[in-house]
Amino acid sequence: MKQQQIVAAAIMVTVVGWMLIPRSSDSASVDAASAARSIIAIPEGESAGESPNTLIVRATRLSPQAYTEKIRVRGRTQASRHVQVRAEEAGRVVNDPVPRGARVSVGDVLCEIAMDNREINLAEAESRLEQTQFEYQAALDLQGRGLQSDVVVAQLKAGLESARAAVSRAELSIVKTKIVAPFDGIVETRVVENGDLLNIGTVCASVLDDSPMLLVGLVPEQSIDNVNVGARVDAELINDSRLSGTVTYLSRAADPASRSYRIEVEVDPQFENLREGITVELLVDAAEVTAHMIPSSSLTLDDNGVIGVKLIGSDNMVSFQNVEIVGDNTNQLDPGVWVTGLRGNVNLITVGQEIVFPGQQVEGNYDWSK
Repeated sequence: MKQQQIVAAAIMVTVVGWMLIPRSSDSASVDAASAARSIIAIPEGESAGESPNTLIVRATRLSPQAYTEKIRVRGRTQASRHVQVRAEEAGRVVNDPVPRGARVSVGDVLCEIAMDNREINLAEAESRLEQTQFEYQAALDLQGRGLQSDVVVAQLKAGLESARAAVSRAELSIVKTKIVAPFDGIVETRVVENGDLLNIGTVCASVLDDSPMLLVGLVPEQSIDNVNVGARVDAELINDSRLSGTVTYLSRAADPASRSYRIEVEVDPQFENLREGITVELLVDAAEVTAHMIPSSSLTLDDNGVIGVKLIGSDNMVSFQNVEIVGDNTNQLDPGVWVTGLRGNVNLITVGQEIVFPGQQVEGNYDWSK
């Protein structure tokens, strides 16, 4: 056998022998160190002594509560009414129309058209009416004495009614020379000036009704069955202003593009001076469920990446429970998230959940069933 082969075989024997040598003293020291570090569970708020051989987890007792789920909807503010007021008579604009931004009441004049020959037409119609009345009364008198036929009396009666209609048309034409506000609101636009010629159907001004203001948005089709007319709504504008209102309308037909349903919310009366078209986020009250409010920091993941929390049972055994987040509490004094999936009163690990695992026994003298 060659010398090189002998050296290689000797080295291999040496390495294998070293690996087979028992090290009971080292292993025992590691096991002893691990056993010496115990895990103690204490309630939140209680103080614990500091020890290098003790790991501490904190837990709190939580009870289920009634929670109203919120459906989050993006939307915008919209006036309850916004109409373009048009001329019903042709003519020249006289006097200065109401300026933009002015607040008007129902019946206030927005634009006024020149009278022109309308008063003359009314006087002519009234004279014709007076004449036909005399003629009809005379015919009735003759008919009573048998000197007038029924056909002539009927013709004169028709003439009388035609004269009355002419007077009504002339009066209405005069009334329509004043284009008035149809409701209380704000003049949003004014498209004519003094001296402009208006034709029938020409826009004089647009009036916006901002009391009450509406919040409109689209509810996803998977959530529409959980919303009802009359539900309360909390909303936040893009400028962080907060307001509230009530659902007044739910569409029965979906938007063909988004497959979502239109919702309209009437803002409560105390919220005034809102502008139309502001982006708003709606939180619509939906179904009421039983849930637990927990600190968001207590959430963790299992080996499969499923979100959940770790609990301590009455036997001091740690367990993992999957949960579903259904809402959050933005109150700065008591922040947290609302979750479902927990049953009854639970002992939630709030600090140290990452150093314990399901099935592990923890130490603690506290009665977790309280």
